[in-house]
Amino acid sequence: MTPSHIFRLTNQLQNYAWGSTTAIPTLLGAVGDGRPVAEMWLGAHALGPSMADPVLLPLAAVGTPAALPSALPDAAATPAGPPADPAAAGRRSLADLLRADPDRLLGRSVVEAYGPRLPYLLKFLAAASPLSLQVHPKPHVARAGYSQENAAGVLPDSPERNFKDDQHKPEMLVALTPFEGLCGFRRPARILALLDGLEGYTVGQMRAALVTRPTADGVRAAFEIALSAREGDCTADLARTIDSIRGRIDRGESTSRGDQTAVDLATCFPGDPGALVSLMLNRMSLAPGQAVFLGAGEIHAYLSGVGVEVMASSDNVLRAGLTTKRIDVDVLLRCASYAPRPPEHPVLRAEPGGLTGYRAPVAEFALIYGRVAGEALITHTGPRILLCLDGEVEITGPLGPLVCVTQGESVFIGHDAGQVTLVGSGVVVVAYVPYA
Repeated sequence: MTPSHIFRLTNQLQNYAWGSTTAIPTLLGAVGDGRPVAEMWLGAHALGPSMADPVLLPLAAVGTPAALPSALPDAAATPAGPPADPAAAGRRSLADLLRADPDRLLGRSVVEAYGPRLPYLLKFLAAASPLSLQVHPKPHVARAGYSQENAAGVLPDSPERNFKDDQHKPEMLVALTPFEGLCGFRRPARILALLDGLEGYTVGQMRAALVTRPTADGVRAAFEIALSAREGDCTADLARTIDSIRGRIDRGESTSRGDQTAVDLATCFPGDPGALVSLMLNRMSLAPGQAVFLGAGEIHAYLSGVGVEVMASSDNVLRAGLTTKRIDVDVLLRCASYAPRPPEHPVLRAEPGGLTGYRAPVAEFALIYGRVAGEALITHTGPRILLCLDGEVEITGPLGPLVCVTQGESVFIGHDAGQVTLVGSGVVVVAYVPYA
């Protein structure tokens, strides 16, 4: 029998505190246990690689998926997806699989650009409460930081570690439900308008920095003042500022969603100056199907919603607030971008079969998303991951049917499978390398 070029995936779940208790269990046809389930990782990152089972049987033998579990497994990062026989021949980590046969599964151009590894990580993300304010490092910062922490003996799972790997982490999110977030700094004049009239020492210092320098330099100075407030006891000062924001809302003097966002964040994270930082950031709302691209260095925070996210294969997160995890102000200030700009949206283009392509200004990843209604050709080759979000699709290659995928199931499609056709009625997302 010839080697398989398509593999069923069993993926990792991440039980972060901000996650939804229902969205990912519903996708997987499982009954939640009350714990938040924030992300499902589909890819080959060392901290949570998918497991891969080769599809070697004819369609008739694999077209009916096994029943999904009645409850989610009890682990912090656990496999997700249709259960498979643990003794299934050929099951292995997707990372190991790609290293063993890179040219066939990744394609020569991907191997030459990135080595024998998958350059992207796909996630299904479900946020029931705000994530931390954060930025992701640029490539040279990630390489240097990772090397320095390794040389210093900082353990990979240490809470004192800033860099989990040596990769940058640009990312793109496509909303599946109404999605709310903060992304990028506002114009200095708009920040000053939101800070005007607010009471409190820290916010007064922020305002003074921007009045003196209504530029990107002033934005950085105000940002640093807010972050540095956590070095002392800023709880009472922040409460005073939030009360003044709440007052102008109650008096009907505020028409900004930024004000309500700051109040809401202060309620969720009392005493955290990240609530003040939120006034400096663009408020973002995405309707289902809309998307945002976040380049390295762009400060952001997701607030709520369900989406699919694709990024360079990295877990590097530098946090600025709204979290109990490590905050390293010096490293974060070096990595953040302070140029005021609105959220950046990827380029959309029509794909065969009525699907939509999402292209960001990076080489590692792109997405296809939409409902297959009949037939849709996936013209892109290279390493692809397909996740079925609803319904059922049959993946067909040049020699006929390969596998059927239903809601919650996912597959890795190797480069040597060539172009494939999706047949059926279902909602899918496909991640791929655009220049493979």
